[in-house]
Amino acid sequence: MNIDQLIDRYVAVWHEPDPVARRQAIAGLWDPDGVRITEAATRHGHDALESHVTRAYEDLVRDGGFVFRAEGDATGHHDALAFTVHMVPEAGGEVAWTGRVFLILGENGLILREYQFTVDAPAEETVTRATAETFLRRLAEGDPDRIAELFAERVEWRLDWPEEGHPAVPWIRPRSTRADVAGHFREIAAFHVPEKSAGTVSGIVVDGTEAVILGDIRQTVRATGRPYTALCAVHLTVRNGLIVRYAVYEDSLTVAEALTVPSAR
Repeated sequence: MNIDQLIDRYVAVWHEPDPVARRQAIAGLWDPDGVRITEAATRHGHDALESHVTRAYEDLVRDGGFVFRAEGDATGHHDALAFTVHMVPEAGGEVAWTGRVFLILGENGLILREYQFTVDAPAEETVTRATAETFLRRLAEGDPDRIAELFAERVEWRLDWPEEGHPAVPWIRPRSTRADVAGHFREIAAFHVPEKSAGTVSGIVVDGTEAVILGDIRQTVRATGRPYTALCAVHLTVRNGLIVRYAVYEDSLTVAEALTVPSAR
């Protein structure tokens, strides 16, 4: 099973505003005989689950202004997996609730039994490290929109680069919103060969809400076929599971030289 995709769909169902799409999402997650067991109640079957998920969406998401986020600590084997989910204000603020979810899947890959336990909110450094590791995983997957989901609506974006930029690398410029973040990684992908994009991480250092990722990026330029490797360091500031400050320090000269087409003589 693809654990990350399953958890993404599980979290998404609690945010689904359309009743038809919500019912379809529930049917795609839980077995028709599936059971969800919490401290408060047991829900059995799609009808009971739909009623429960709908009420949670209306009370907590639509009217309450909360969103759910997976911590990125999933682990699983065979037909079982476990992960942590946080409920936080969409506009920003302290974690309002944290739950540990255990799922048992059937042979069809659908949830047969779910157990949910309310737990203490994790330490600040745990959330920061989990966010940094999830960022790296989604960066490797190469989906700009899923990368941007990890960022706050407003982002402090810092670059070790002249503000006027360089025509060979137009994506290296100031950004300030979540939509800008998606655009940034979409532009990078447009200039490189996705199948030949990679990188290594030599270390992650975490202190409270701050995380520093050390490593390198390896890309192949789409227009020229020229490969390059550039050392880089990324400094993240994380609040309530979202990246609010993004500072990248890279060997920008190597990047610019690889993207610059030599003039004909």
